[in-house]
Amino acid sequence: MDDTIRKVLADHGRLAVDAAGLDRDADLYEAGLTSHASVNIMLALEDAFDLEFPDRLLKKSTFSSISAIEGAITELTEGGS
Repeated sequence: MDDTIRKVLADHGRLAVDAAGLDRDADLYEAGLTSHASVNIMLALEDAFDLEFPDRLLKKSTFSSISAIEGAITELTEGGS
């Protein structure tokens, strides 16, 4: 899952740094993620993991780090939507 998230970030995040080298808990917004890019990331993650983020997860903190994204995806794929 980590590799897929990093690929999505690299392809859609427009980060100022290489997503592959980011710490799992690094603040993605400090790394250059914009609100617009976070929407693109959300859509790409939905495609990559065949899921839909519910309204309650459509907030900045959900996409603030790789570990936060992974936590949200894990919650959704384990039936906790």
